Amino acid sequence: MMGRLLAALLSFLVVGGGAHAQDYPHRVIRIVVGPGPDIVARLFSTKISDTLGQSVIVEQRPGAGGVIAAQTVAAAPPDGYTLLQATASYTINTALQSSPLDIGRDFGPVALVSTIPFVLVLHPSVPAKTISDLITYAKANPGKLNYASSGIGTPPHLAGELFKSMAGVDIVHVPYREANSGLNAVVSGAVQMMFSIASTAQSQIAGDTVRGIGVTSLKPSPLVPGIPAIAQSGLPDFEVIGWNGFVVPNGTPHSIVTKLNAAILGALADADLRAKLSTAGYEAAASNSPEDFAKFIAADIRKWASLATRINIKPN
Repeated sequence: MMGRLLAALLSFLVVGGGAHAQDYPHRVIRIVVGPGPDIVARLFSTKISDTLGQSVIVEQRPGAGGVIAAQTVAAAPPDGYTLLQATASYTINTALQSSPLDIGRDFGPVALVSTIPFVLVLHPSVPAKTISDLITYAKANPGKLNYASSGIGTPPHLAGELFKSMAGVDIVHVPYREANSGLNAVVSGAVQMMFSIASTAQSQIAGDTVRGIGVTSLKPSPLVPGIPAIAQSGLPDFEVIGWNGFVVPNGTPHSIVTKLNAAILGALADADLRAKLSTAGYEAAASNSPEDFAKFIAADIRKWASLATRINIKPN
């Protein structure tokens, strides 16, 4: 008798779970944003809403390097109604073990949606026009160049440390509270260089207040035309990119993840959305599956964990 009751209960749960997934979505979907601007989430929320026929709201939960937003989503039911806009900050947090959450363990990947490179910018007083020039100058003047970042363990910091490691140069890290303060320090000449996000660096480069000499994507970026890739300028395979993607709480049914992925890929194929991403300073990602995004996240974690171990980076 007990066995039949247990079997019936399990059958109910399986059928009920399947029916719930098939009925998805039937209420408002929420995208939680931690680090960085919410423009990407807002652009995709409109397209996802159009496709799935439900409202999609964007909720900002800044603070603690993304931990607050991540905890909000990790604690939500795994039912597809709460998404996190994931960024490189989360793979770095996992690699440095600076967060109680693991982006690869505690969340289910849905899709990568955009990327954005950094640009190595110099104060005009630095006598270097190319990456090769900069490496030569830095080697001749060890410890005399300073580079700004938006804090220990942030992408600009790790980009600087990766550059030091690959180029074999001694430059001094000067952390600031946020990226704009770091870039302003380069403009004023308080520090000599920084890896600045492309969308922020564009106007300063155009105004000749800083000199852009290399982009951190593997190939030149249309976001900063005319600036060569560092990887093609003497440091092969040098790559540091910002990125945005969407993840859900671990345990979200595969059928729901598949529905969300299809809606996001439909948005990525939309010419209007791609144009708006470009205007906002982002490159649209290529079509990708949840499995593709999982591999991307795992590779990013391995990359930063390896660097952190090699040069003993410690989080704040």
